[in-house]
Amino acid sequence: MPFLVLPFPDIDPVLVHIGPFAIRWYALAYIVGILLGWVYARAIIRNERFWGGPAPLTVSDFDDFIVWVTIGIILGGRIGYVLFYNPAYFAENPLQILQLWSGGMSFHGGFLGCVAAVILFARRRHIPILSLGDITCAVGPIGLFLGRLANFINGELWGRPTDVPWAMVFPGAGPMPRHPSQLYEATLEGLVLLIVLGLLVRRGALKRPGLVIGVFAIGYALARSFCELFREPDPQLGFLFGGATMGMLLSIPLLLAGVAFLAAALSRRPRAP
Repeated sequence: MPFLVLPFPDIDPVLVHIGPFAIRWYALAYIVGILLGWVYARAIIRNERFWGGPAPLTVSDFDDFIVWVTIGIILGGRIGYVLFYNPAYFAENPLQILQLWSGGMSFHGGFLGCVAAVILFARRRHIPILSLGDITCAVGPIGLFLGRLANFINGELWGRPTDVPWAMVFPGAGPMPRHPSQLYEATLEGLVLLIVLGLLVRRGALKRPGLVIGVFAIGYALARSFCELFREPDPQLGFLFGGATMGMLLSIPLLLAGVAFLAAALSRRPRAP
């Protein structure tokens, strides 16, 4: 056990109470993440230099898409959590599936919901699916970063016991100091991935539709799998095959899909002005 343990910043998960309603940090993370991603996406669409000419979709298109992707993220994230992480419990308590305020969202489910929103909206508006997907993935790490910070504030999804100098004792996780794995994920899945994708966009990645999608999928899968080495598995699942976790297993098809998207994008000629 380390000689010194960093104190956990015991922040109230509820930001403010308004009568019978409560605004939680977790909900605020989703709202702010979507709003900041929206603003960033609009800037990307407007910059013709990134596309080698006018973008294949308009700012108005993305304004309307925000509603679609928000629904896709929420529905996909919740359904993914129900199916991937706790199907037996929700089969016995189906009404609790609707209780989003109780927590329980899956990134991989949210990603699939986002994919569905991209495909359906792009077909409806007759805009390129891959280009819309590229923009969505380029701004996605903003929400991941804020979401993991909210996990940290909530004192949930903590790490495994450790003796590193920055270990913390999380409320509800017993007396053992643990990795603040939420901050590891916020850094790698959020900040690092956002910077990498931003640099690629500025280097002309949007001229090869699907390239940003591929790098996002590969980057997230690798970052998530690495962070899972420090994160305590969900208690109802524990460790799976060979010490792997559910997060690792779900990242395998994401990684393979990312490689396929990247290879296909690099095999095409850059988009002509």
